[in-house]
Amino acid sequence: MVSTIDVMSLYPRDMNIYGDWGNVLVVLRRLALYGYEPVLHRYNQGDDWPDHVDLILGGGGQDNGQKLITDDLFRRADLLRGLARDGVPMLMICGLYQLFGSYFQTVDGTRLEGIGVLDVFTEGRGRRMIGNLVEHTDDFGDVIGYENHSGQTFLRGDTAPLGQVDMDGTGNNGEDHTEGARVHNVIGTYMHGSVLPKNPRLADHLIRVAAERRYGGFRPEQTSAMRAELARLDGIAAQARAVAASRPR
Repeated sequence: MVSTIDVMSLYPRDMNIYGDWGNVLVVLRRLALYGYEPVLHRYNQGDDWPDHVDLILGGGGQDNGQKLITDDLFRRADLLRGLARDGVPMLMICGLYQLFGSYFQTVDGTRLEGIGVLDVFTEGRGRRMIGNLVEHTDDFGDVIGYENHSGQTFLRGDTAPLGQVDMDGTGNNGEDHTEGARVHNVIGTYMHGSVLPKNPRLADHLIRVAAERRYGGFRPEQTSAMRAELARLDGIAAQARAVAASRPR
């Protein structure tokens, strides 16, 4: 009997820019190639919450998109905080990364409160950080993506960075050489691109944690054709990584 994994795309209508939908497509495809049956739930403002969620993916959005979802996000805040504490894997990109923190103070002085899953805060600044970026992580090797943000994020407390960057003026805030944030199994990052097609190790981490939480282990049921297709996709990812890493900002 095929094992299902319930995947949620969080606010895809308003928080889905710079190719972030690609993260959802990668997770669904890799789940299928590992022999799982992915079930996709698209959650937008006012929708019913599904009965079961194993993995949550959220994208970026402009300030207007963030303002549109804020009320509904706070309606679901206790639920999301509880899922985070329970270890549900989540990947939040850019705008939702900011709103999963304590607050986001925009350039025009508007303060958008966050739901506090991550102990970070963000302040809008005049300088924009934009371009291809390589960050070094302990668990996933070098993560390669594309950042585009003027909000500068600072970590506090026990929240750890996803990785470190070498260049000044890049990453979370352009000052401390951190990028992204991690707590429990929640990852926030400014990496667009989308990030998961170029970083299969990160995608597989989310999948593995989701399977382990639901079924007590990650147990792929693969044919030789499925393994060959995964190898082909990983080869394309390696080529894309090399090109992105070589291109100037």
